[in-house]
Amino acid sequence: MRKWEIFKNGVFNENPIFRLLLGMCSTLAVTTAVVNGIGMGVATTMVLIGSNVIIALLRKAIPDEIRIPAYIVVIATFTTIIDKVMAATTPDLHQVLGIFIPLIVVNCIILARAEAFASKNTVLDSAVDGLGMGLGFTLALTVLSFIRELIGTGTVLVAKDFGFSGITLFPQDKGILLMILQPGAFITLGLVLGAINWWVRKREEQKNG
Repeated sequence: MRKWEIFKNGVFNENPIFRLLLGMCSTLAVTTAVVNGIGMGVATTMVLIGSNVIIALLRKAIPDEIRIPAYIVVIATFTTIIDKVMAATTPDLHQVLGIFIPLIVVNCIILARAEAFASKNTVLDSAVDGLGMGLGFTLALTVLSFIRELIGTGTVLVAKDFGFSGITLFPQDKGILLMILQPGAFITLGLVLGAINWWVRKREEQKNG
């Protein structure tokens, strides 16, 4: 039961984007297409799980005075592995995401989970926390990129990337270009956050009678 609560906490209650507002740089930059959001989310999830597990294993061996540099070395190691794997297996996606893959090293979500959770809990709990936070991050990226791509281009091509027909709302030349530009990222994030906060408040009001 505890592990389910840890997992659910990362996906919903403390979603790193929609609830904690962490990792905004990559969130705003890569959510122009669903396939980009999913790719970034999966890469970050792998780094989260790997770094959480290693830091939980070494938590008693790492001196407090150098814990942050030690965490960054662990995170950088897993980021480099993921970067090389993506370059070899999904070169097109790797090229599109560009600098944002190496920048996973400084993503505050990963360092925050290392400091707040992995350094204080067991290996299995830390792995579950990394999975929950990673899936929560991926879910948020997918939601934002789905909205931006569908409105901005009129179609969602992620399905075609995996061999299925895409989702078409209207002809591509009729899309609202603003939504896949930088202002569209802020507008979409603000509207989604507003909707989520409204829903959370309504639920709290219903619980309180």
